[in-house]
Amino acid sequence: MGHNQKIKWLMCIASVITFIYLLYCTYETGKTFHHWIKYNEAIASPPIVYELHVTPNSSPEHAVPLGPYTSLAAVKGTKTLLISAYLEHRTDEKQVRVIAVVLRRENVAYRCLFRCQEKQLLSNGSASIHRDHFGFAYGTADIMCPLPSGCETPSSIAVTSAAANTTDDPNQEFLEVKNQQEKTESFPYNFTVCISTMFDFTNVLQLVQSLEMLQLLGVNRVVVYKTSCSPETQRILDYYTHKGLVEVIPWSLSRYVNVSRSWLPEHGPGELHYFGQIPALNDCLYRYMYQSRYVALHDIDELILPQTVTSWVELLPLLEKKYGANKCYRFENDVFPINFMSPPPASQSLPPQADWKNVPGVNILAHLYKEPIFSETYSNFKIIVNPRAVFSTSVHGALNAQDGWSWIDRSIARMYHTR
Repeated sequence: MGHNQKIKWLMCIASVITFIYLLYCTYETGKTFHHWIKYNEAIASPPIVYELHVTPNSSPEHAVPLGPYTSLAAVKGTKTLLISAYLEHRTDEKQVRVIAVVLRRENVAYRCLFRCQEKQLLSNGSASIHRDHFGFAYGTADIMCPLPSGCETPSSIAVTSAAANTTDDPNQEFLEVKNQQEKTESFPYNFTVCISTMFDFTNVLQLVQSLEMLQLLGVNRVVVYKTSCSPETQRILDYYTHKGLVEVIPWSLSRYVNVSRSWLPEHGPGELHYFGQIPALNDCLYRYMYQSRYVALHDIDELILPQTVTSWVELLPLLEKKYGANKCYRFENDVFPINFMSPPPASQSLPPQADWKNVPGVNILAHLYKEPIFSETYSNFKIIVNPRAVFSTSVHGALNAQDGWSWIDRSIARMYHTR
């Protein structure tokens, strides 16, 4: 079933063989994408809503500079780093949720300084550290700032330390407060995929194959939190950004925190888990909370594939009917190792792939052997959620969800992880 189902899905991307080769040729020859590509209007996504800050020649040796929508700010006198701020409509008392990275052993009394209709107002903030930090010194936190009387729609917010007493600092950094309007329908996007974090990335072929597959599944926005990548990768990101599918969020916490390249301290030195993956996922969840009907949280080498229908558009109504709406849907992880290759079944054949041989990266069509299912298969699941029903998330699953979670029967859908 695994072999045939994977071939069934991956044969769909045969039409992009020449496309991938030409993209790579663009890097080699310096020609523009417009010279090579005519966009497919049938699957074109809505246009980018706002300008993205993209560095065209970033590489693994050069971290991406912070863009205007990253908005990182350090809290003076503390080890706290502020990521982003969102108006919280789901609590009894309206508040601003500030996503932050904090030193877990540090106790800080926070003050929240609001800008409201040309006034500046104060309230006391409280921090809640997420339980998933994988043993690193720093972790993700939510700093909750209740709206003061007379401030219903704050435009921006600063967080300070009560001990530092910097509320009158003329150089105080403010974060834009996003999610000003609560929505329950008519979202710009149906499916958004959050990819975090991209660092030292060179896997061009698998990136293109995955982005094309996601479009076939019905995804119309992919958010990439990028630290560094090869020039070839950047050209791919630029193309899909121009097309309206991809949003690139420059992501470089290393100027503030010693980030680890691994998921556990013993596997990679550093003070924060895996380039700040968890705060990136939480930021993406809130960034698209009122822009996307559903949000999927998985890596670029993972694809959640239906087994009985052909798209997420058809799949999600089935899941809502069977398991209930607003659930955190968990998908079993099926691993296809890239160090093992096997021919397709005799009854099926792969499309010609000669044009791909000079494109760097993993060809997912060549890896059809599936590992046996182990216990860690279940702990390494990924999810699709209604973001408005989730308060916080981690790498594998939501930490705080309104209506809990459900394991999805593998005969309905499962995740294919080619690594």
